[in-house]
Amino acid sequence: MSPTAADIERYRRNLRDEVDGAALYRYLAAAEKDPNLRDVFLRLAESEDRHRALWEAKLREAGAEVPDYRPSFRTRFLGWLARRFGTASVSPIVTRMEMSAYTMYDDQPEAIAADLPRDERSHARLFRELARSTRGRPVEVDIARLEGRHRAGTGNALRAAVLGANDGLVSNLSLVMGVAGANPGQNVVVLAGIAGLLAGSLSMALGEWISVRSSAEAFARQLEIERDELALMPDEELEELVLIYRAKGLGEEEARATAQRIIANRETALDTLAREELGMSEEEAGNPWVAAITSFLTFSVGAIIPVIPWLFLAGIAGVAASAAASALGLFAVGAAITLYTGRGILFSGFRMLTFGLAASAITFGIGRLIGVSTGI
Repeated sequence: MSPTAADIERYRRNLRDEVDGAALYRYLAAAEKDPNLRDVFLRLAESEDRHRALWEAKLREAGAEVPDYRPSFRTRFLGWLARRFGTASVSPIVTRMEMSAYTMYDDQPEAIAADLPRDERSHARLFRELARSTRGRPVEVDIARLEGRHRAGTGNALRAAVLGANDGLVSNLSLVMGVAGANPGQNVVVLAGIAGLLAGSLSMALGEWISVRSSAEAFARQLEIERDELALMPDEELEELVLIYRAKGLGEEEARATAQRIIANRETALDTLAREELGMSEEEAGNPWVAAITSFLTFSVGAIIPVIPWLFLAGIAGVAASAAASALGLFAVGAAITLYTGRGILFSGFRMLTFGLAASAITFGIGRLIGVSTGI
C-alpha cells in the first residue's frame, strides 16, 4: 500500500524527533569530560542517525520532500545547559524525554521492522543509569547483585508495614475526632471508627494488590521480551549491556568483560536485563496477596488504636483517652521511621506526634462546628 498523507506527516514528525535526538547526544558528548560517557553519547547519536536515515528514506519512497530540519530551540538550550553546568545537570530531563518516548514506535510497522522500539528502550535504560549519578560521579557497579547473589530483602516490607500503620492511625484518628467533635454519642463514634477502619484497610489492600499485581505482570511481559531478544539477537544484547556499564563509569574493557560474564549465563542475563529495564528482579516484584493482606493488617492495627478507648469511655473522657493512646502510637511510628531516615528518635517521634495530633485537632474543631450548627 502506498503511504497516505497521514503516514507522510508521521514520517516527518519522526524525522524531526530523530534530528533533535542526534543533535542532543552530540551536544552532550561535546560537553562531557568523562571519555566513557562521551563515547556512550556518540554511540547514541549514531543510533539516532540510523533512525533519521530510515525516515528520510521513507519520505523519498513516498515521493515527498525531505525537510532540512535543524535542532529545535529546546535541544539547543539543553546543549547550552550541558556545556555550562555539565551533563549531569540535564540527565534527569533527558531521562524523562527518553521515558516518554519509550513506546513511541511500538505501533509503527516501519519502525518495528527496523527494530527501533528496542533502541528506544535501550536509550531509556542508559539514561536512567545516568540520572542515578550524583554530580556526574559514576554509579558503582555491584557485580554480586548483577550475578544474582545477595538478593536478601532490603527492608521494604518492614518500611511498608510501618507506613501502613501510620496511615491507619492518622486517618482514623482524624475521622474519630471529627465525629467525636460533633458529640453524636459513644455508639456513633465507635461505628464511625470501625467503618473507617474497614473502609481504609480494604481500600489499602485492594490498591496494594493492584499495584503489586501490575508490577508483576509488567515484569513478566518484559522478561518475555528480553528472553526473545536474547535468543534472537545475543550480540545486540551484549552491546547494550556494554553501553549500560560504560554509562555506569566502567572502561571499555571492563564493561565488555562484565557484559560477557553476564551473557554467558542465560538466566543471569535475563535477570540482569529485566532488572536494568524495570529496576526490579522477579523476587522484588512481590506477591500481590501477601502485599494486600499485609496492608490490610498493618492499616487495621494503626486504625484500631483511636477506637479502642471509645469502647469503654464516652464524651470528653473518650476524646482524651483516644488522643492519649493515639499519641503513644504516633510517637512509636515516628521512632520506627528512624530506622530508614537515621534521624533522632525524639525528633522523629515528636514530629509525627505533632502532625498527627494537629490533624485530629483540626477535624475535631470542624466536627464541633458542624455539631453546633446542626444541633447534634
